[in-house]
Amino acid sequence: MLRWLWLSGAVIVIDQTTKLIAERALTLYAPVELLPVFDLSLVYNQGAAFSFLSSAAGWQRWLFVAIALAVSALLIHWLWRLDRRERWNGAALALIIGGALGNALDRLWHGYVIDFLDLHYAGWHWPAFNVADSAITVGATIIIAVALFGRGPAAR
Repeated sequence: MLRWLWLSGAVIVIDQTTKLIAERALTLYAPVELLPVFDLSLVYNQGAAFSFLSSAAGWQRWLFVAIALAVSALLIHWLWRLDRRERWNGAALALIIGGALGNALDRLWHGYVIDFLDLHYAGWHWPAFNVADSAITVGATIIIAVALFGRGPAAR
């Protein structure tokens, strides 16, 4: 099932490419409206999800890199042990691995994660995110859906 790692690589390439484009095309903290509920808005996140630990003294960078690497290693091991018929889980794990490593690369190269996708409605803003975050979310959703609704290898 390690054949799914091509998807992880694709997520990393797309994630890093879109972040590079966002940094070159956008101004920090200056949203560009695309839709009434969706902006492109360049922000730098030194923390984790929802800016958790973003105001720490810098040690969080290395903690989050270590967590991403450890989780990716565990997920690669899980991926390696999957039955070939578990295609949905294979794709989901590959998405999560790619997302985790995409954000880890940001932390290693920049010291923060580059976010630029901004959903909002009626003055309420979801925290800005990126392609890596989206891949992690989609992967986790697939794993949960398979666990709740999958019925044997044929459904996978």
